[in-house]
Amino acid sequence: MIQPHREQHLSASLTQAAALPRAAAPAAAHVSVEVAGAARLAEIQSEWRDLVARADAANVFMHPLLVALGARYPDARCVTLLGWRDNGGRRQLVGLWAFNIARAPRSIIPVSVLAAPPFAHAFLAAPVIDRNALDETLQAMLNAIAGDPALPKILALDGMRADGATMQALARVLAARGSQPCHLRRSVRPMLACRRDAAASVDTMLSASTRKKLRQHRRRLAEKGALEATTIVEPEAVARAVEDFLKLEAAGWKGRERSALLCNSRDATFTREMMAALAPHGEAWVHALTLDGVPVSMQIVLRAGATAFTWKTAYDERLRDFSPGMLLLEDYTAAFLADPRIATVDSCAYDEASFMAVWDGREAMIELWLDARRGGSPAFVYLSRLQNIYLRLRAQAKAIHARLRRR
Repeated sequence: MIQPHREQHLSASLTQAAALPRAAAPAAAHVSVEVAGAARLAEIQSEWRDLVARADAANVFMHPLLVALGARYPDARCVTLLGWRDNGGRRQLVGLWAFNIARAPRSIIPVSVLAAPPFAHAFLAAPVIDRNALDETLQAMLNAIAGDPALPKILALDGMRADGATMQALARVLAARGSQPCHLRRSVRPMLACRRDAAASVDTMLSASTRKKLRQHRRRLAEKGALEATTIVEPEAVARAVEDFLKLEAAGWKGRERSALLCNSRDATFTREMMAALAPHGEAWVHALTLDGVPVSMQIVLRAGATAFTWKTAYDERLRDFSPGMLLLEDYTAAFLADPRIATVDSCAYDEASFMAVWDGREAMIELWLDARRGGSPAFVYLSRLQNIYLRLRAQAKAIHARLRRR
């Protein structure tokens, strides 16, 4: 939870963002909004990839194919807003924002909202919008939500980048509409900026003692057999690697806690179909560290434009003394730094507690609710305050439980 003084700081920073002038951009054209279902998303693949190339920030979890796959979950009610403008007589996609109509994440309030990300196992809520049409596209999308009687008016965004042009534009648009958002939580996520200079090396991110220890682990593990790091990109090989990953993850603590992808047939199907859809376009691959051909650590990577996302990781817990996850992190970090397609890597981590904290970049993340209606509403003020109180009580209860377990 955000402490009160930190919450005030975050609110103040977004208020300042709302006051920032827009960067110089081409004259804005009218943006129309289409409310699309899952079937429509299969028809806009080329438009999506063109949009990603023009976007302020990429978000693979807004990929139309992934949203359509997420819509297959039972009780899913996915809805996608598509922003279009005329570009010399041709309709051009300038924005995509997908949601699921459901109860808000981590909420006991029995009210349906527009929740983003739109499906499970997704880690970013931000829309993908043309960098030269941010304000007008967000304005048009909020107008479409406010004017559609079939859509909830509260947006619950779990995982928005606090900095950057998209968030600044959203703050400006909300301020202009007289709608004050409710900021619920702030966190910091490790990220990797792939600089192309001599100083860009995984060694510079690790202490001398850590590098020495990892060299020892790699040497000791190699004494047990043929140790090899591989990057699996060919679609049929990716499909086989996905099966290896599902089994490896299920064999560890996630399997024991029944949270592994293979423990839920729908999650496993989603993973297989997602990788099958993205791998042929170079938008999904697998890094693996194998011992005598058997995976001991694996990392699934997704990509949208110049941003890669380290989606899921798994390792053989019987070899935990050799740190196979950290050894693979060394390998795929080096691969990212050498890949000219990739400018940034999003760790998809909830906070800095993961082993990806060795990356030297950080991304401020926020969870917020907002009201699409101009001027907001008393109902939103009441419900968002109730959610804030609930989250604070929940955090206090978890802290008490943790203290009692340590006794």
